[in-house]
Amino acid sequence: MPTAIGQEDVRNYTNAILNILDDAHDERARLDDFQKAILNVLDDSNDERARYDDFQKAILNLLEDFDIEKIKIGKTNREMAREIVEREQAEVAMREAKAIADAANRELEAFSYSVAHDLRAPVRAIDGFSQMLEEDCGSRLNDEGRRVLKVIRDNTHKMGTLIDDLLDYSRLGRQDISRARVDMEALAKEVLSELLGQAAGRALSTSVGPLPPTRGDRTMLRQVWTNLLGNALKFSQGRDPARISVEGHLSNGEAVYIVRDNGAGFDMKYVHKLFGVFQRLHRQDEFEGTGVGLAIVSRVVGRHGGRVRAEGRLGEGSFFEFILPGQDASTQGGAP
Repeated sequence: MPTAIGQEDVRNYTNAILNILDDAHDERARLDDFQKAILNVLDDSNDERARYDDFQKAILNLLEDFDIEKIKIGKTNREMAREIVEREQAEVAMREAKAIADAANRELEAFSYSVAHDLRAPVRAIDGFSQMLEEDCGSRLNDEGRRVLKVIRDNTHKMGTLIDDLLDYSRLGRQDISRARVDMEALAKEVLSELLGQAAGRALSTSVGPLPPTRGDRTMLRQVWTNLLGNALKFSQGRDPARISVEGHLSNGEAVYIVRDNGAGFDMKYVHKLFGVFQRLHRQDEFEGTGVGLAIVSRVVGRHGGRVRAEGRLGEGSFFEFILPGQDASTQGGAP
């Protein structure tokens, strides 16, 4: 016979069923949570996939930019290579042109020296014979004859001076530079004193300020001072008083020298002609000269590794400045 089910059993079964249902409910809840977690993971996976796609696109864009930059760099490199080749070719052409110019200058200097040297003898002969004619036959010449004879002698003297200046200029390109410390202040005062001795009776105001020393050829540099100070005295004739000053200072390791005067001056539009051979900015009847003096100044300063410049105003005076390496500077800057 079947066992009878009591009330207690029913209650126990009911509780068991309820427990099972509670467990099932909890499992369902956990299942829902798991499902939500799975969905969240899938969502995160989609986000990661999207970020991965964006990253991949960024990499592709970067690669494209890299290719573009690579093309640009290649083009720049080709242009630079072409520019380097062109520059090298230009440098070769410049060296060849300089070599040709140097050779031409040497030939011209040799020709000038030869011509000037060969001209000396006939010029001296003309001067000598004209002097003999003046001394022996001057009393038998009329006024016109004596005037013509004087013109001959004056012009032979000018020609002699011109030849001497041309020879001096030509020698500068062939002469070796003997470098040593040069007291430029003492040298300028020495030259000015000699020149003032030839200008006795003139109203003059001169000054020589402290000058920095330099390294160079004293004989050549003496010619620079002689020509600059001589010009200052010459072109300040008629001034009362004539003012000539010499100044100097050091600037960035270089020695700067300045000669000022209140003389005739010059028009700045012709300044480019000042340092050329046989270039004159004043008429011969105004101021005597051969037009070689400043060319000698420029050549001497240039051979010492320096530079020269000038400023002026008509009727107000001139300013000449030349710059040389300081006494402690390397001697390799100038021409040999």
